[in-house]
Amino acid sequence: MGSEIDGFDKPEKQLGKMQQGAKELENTETTIFDKLFTSSFMQNYTNFLSFDDFLKGGNFIVNSQEDFEAIPEDDMDIHVSNTTKFSCWEDMLNKATEIYVSKKLSL
Repeated sequence: MGSEIDGFDKPEKQLGKMQQGAKELENTETTIFDKLFTSSFMQNYTNFLSFDDFLKGGNFIVNSQEDFEAIPEDDMDIHVSNTTKFSCWEDMLNKATEIYVSKKLSL
């Protein structure tokens, strides 16, 4: 007497997607800003179409990770506060990371 109950395969599939997403996140040494700050994110939360435009709008010249890290935090916070829906860089980065991780884990 075997009976099949519909719907139990959905959580299993979702768990599989989450596990795959978690593996991909583990294998990512550094997350590139282009992956975090997609055009969709930039259009929804900023006055810019891309992260490059955002940097240019703040008069930041960034050609390397070192250039980016050399941007004074206060200057970045002011630019973020004036041109985005966030009050500071940390809030913007956290939201972008949250969205990225959520998509990777299919939440």
